[in-house]
Amino acid sequence: MTREQKATVIKDLTATLGDSSTIYLADISGLNASDTSNLRRACFKANVSISVVKNTLLAKAMEASEKDFGELPELLKGNTSIMLSEVANAPAKVIRNFRKKSDKPVLKGAYIEEAIYVGDDKVDVLSDIKSKEEMIGEIIGLLQSPAKNVVSALKSGGGKLAGILKTLSEK
Repeated sequence: MTREQKATVIKDLTATLGDSSTIYLADISGLNASDTSNLRRACFKANVSISVVKNTLLAKAMEASEKDFGELPELLKGNTSIMLSEVANAPAKVIRNFRKKSDKPVLKGAYIEEAIYVGDDKVDVLSDIKSKEEMIGEIIGLLQSPAKNVVSALKSGGGKLAGILKTLSEK
């Protein structure tokens, strides 16, 4: 690889890191061709992008990025794959589900919305993180519950003011 090609790869990686709020670093070494294909398929179904990267180029891209990756550049040893997703817990769920059949991939670390997670023991914690959509759904559900109670109380009051007041006072 020439210097120009390396510079281009670093520039592309830096842009990718800058655009991503969810970045996982994993070790998938030791997977055979069939398992690697199954992992890539699982990532595709979960809208997770997975790529094997050269550690030195990724380290330079992290250094060139405006983000603070904390300890993550120190984890760039051995085989490293980068997993990117719009949903913070999607790569962790893929890893957890895939490891029901295999001991790989191993999570090296993750960068999620400026938070740094280091170590394979964080897979369960990361997979339990709720996505923005899940949180919004829960909040809407909680907000709708009292409104539904009021509407049902108004309907059960019979439409008369005295009945409505009585029903509301009981609630």
